[in-house]
Amino acid sequence: MNGVLMTTSINQEKLELTLLMPCLNEANSLGLCVEKGMAALKRLGIEGEVLVADNGSTDGSQKIARDRGARVVSVLEKGYGNALRGGIGNAHGKYIIMGDADDSYDWNEIEPFVKKLRAGSDLVMGCRLPRGGGTIMPGAMPFLHRWLGNPVLSWIGRLFFNCPVTDFHCGLRGFSKAAIEGLQLRTTGMEFASEMVIKSVMNGLRIDETSITLHPDKRGRAPHLHTWRDGWRHLRFMMLLSPKWLFLFPGLFFLLAGIVGFSFLVSGTYQIAGVSFSINTLLVSALSCLVGFQCVAFWAMCNTLAAREKLFPVDPLLAALFPYIRLETGLIISSVAILGGLALLLMGVYNWSQLNFGVLSFDKGVRVVIPAVTLIALGLQGLFSSFMMSMLGMSSMSTHPPTTISREEPAS
Repeated sequence: MNGVLMTTSINQEKLELTLLMPCLNEANSLGLCVEKGMAALKRLGIEGEVLVADNGSTDGSQKIARDRGARVVSVLEKGYGNALRGGIGNAHGKYIIMGDADDSYDWNEIEPFVKKLRAGSDLVMGCRLPRGGGTIMPGAMPFLHRWLGNPVLSWIGRLFFNCPVTDFHCGLRGFSKAAIEGLQLRTTGMEFASEMVIKSVMNGLRIDETSITLHPDKRGRAPHLHTWRDGWRHLRFMMLLSPKWLFLFPGLFFLLAGIVGFSFLVSGTYQIAGVSFSINTLLVSALSCLVGFQCVAFWAMCNTLAAREKLFPVDPLLAALFPYIRLETGLIISSVAILGGLALLLMGVYNWSQLNFGVLSFDKGVRVVIPAVTLIALGLQGLFSSFMMSMLGMSSMSTHPPTTISREEPAS
């Protein structure tokens, strides 16, 4: 059944910590990771478990994990995010520390995460990057990932979301199960790592960071991560969760540029340093206004839909405008713009009639028509956008967690 978590009643007591390892054909390294995790739990005296979220391994990884004392849950839907969501849903621990099963992260070094979680952190991020105190061992991270992908995407994450995390995409992280489940994470692929951090920031969770060491992996096969494809998926997802940067700021820029252009050129040619700006620039200004308005409308629509679908909290700016954003208000303003444009068109027809409907000079004719059609287009955009916003307010959709089957045979 799609979206149903199927578990047995075995070992359902509440534990303090779950060490969660997503797995897809990790036979070369999984056993060592499980052994390190079990040893760390014993050494620290923590009531916990090692949980392997298997995503369809065909190399015997499941048996390797069980033979070393881990619990295995099989996640049917493919994808890094699906594996982790399925694992989180089946974890028995109050806290969860997740990390790759390729031995690139040392599972013996979980104590700093545990201390911060016990101190009240909702999310504790590992930091591999030297600028945040982390260490990357020789050969542990590809050149493009170390010097381009991770630094740039982390910088964008801090810029877009005011996120206090140095290493945005570190795979070793600890968190409160209740806090993260409350975020209703939805992504299925590698961008799951971004979604967890971004939504934690948006929902005001307490986020801390601890430095870690990244080691060369022992997977013995090509990585599941694809540099350009998955890098783009992370960037795309950050843009989609930041409509302010994707739509609002560009839209305001285009609107302002268009309005400035109109204010100078609607009455005649304008010169700057010997350069003349006239009809062509006025036409570009019209385009700028149209694009700008549509971007701002998209920002409002995107926030409205996201709030209804609980993808992320509504933008505070839009929340402040909500009392004034009504269907009727939008229709009135749009109608005024359309009527203004029609009035200008009538003025143009009048000017034409004064010449017995002969040939108008290009400058005199177009300089009236461009503002007219721009106002009409803006009015129509506002009209339809108002109805669209109203429709989005009635939107109702549901999502389901990935299908999992928990197999909890006694460890041998």
